[in-house]
Amino acid sequence: MATSSDPLSTTLAALADPTRRAILARLTLGETSVGELARPFDMTLPAISKHLKVLERAGLIARGREAQRRPCRLESAPLRQVSEWLATYRKFWEQRLDRLESYLAAEQAAGEPRTRKAGTRARKSR
Repeated sequence: MATSSDPLSTTLAALADPTRRAILARLTLGETSVGELARPFDMTLPAISKHLKVLERAGLIARGREAQRRPCRLESAPLRQVSEWLATYRKFWEQRLDRLESYLAAEQAAGEPRTRKAGTRARKSR
């Protein structure tokens, strides 16, 4: 696990596991107990608790205490940081796709049919 000096790496490492992502998905519906979170998984409560500790260290969840109940809730700040980091790359790909779209539109407007290289045959679709 990454050090606390690099919160983005810690968050991404926590999100790398599909069980932890499923737990977070469930928490989008609202606060719930550890027992409820564990129910859909074929694993022990101690195993679920380990996943919850990873999520808690990454700041993705917070756990409360109500008598014997330990409710968990989603914390959105680390997810916002991941989203902001990804936004740079999203912008990069959107720009590339916009350029491709412009190129294809220009090709279509020019009315130039695609030509095959001499000596090649069209492939039959299967």
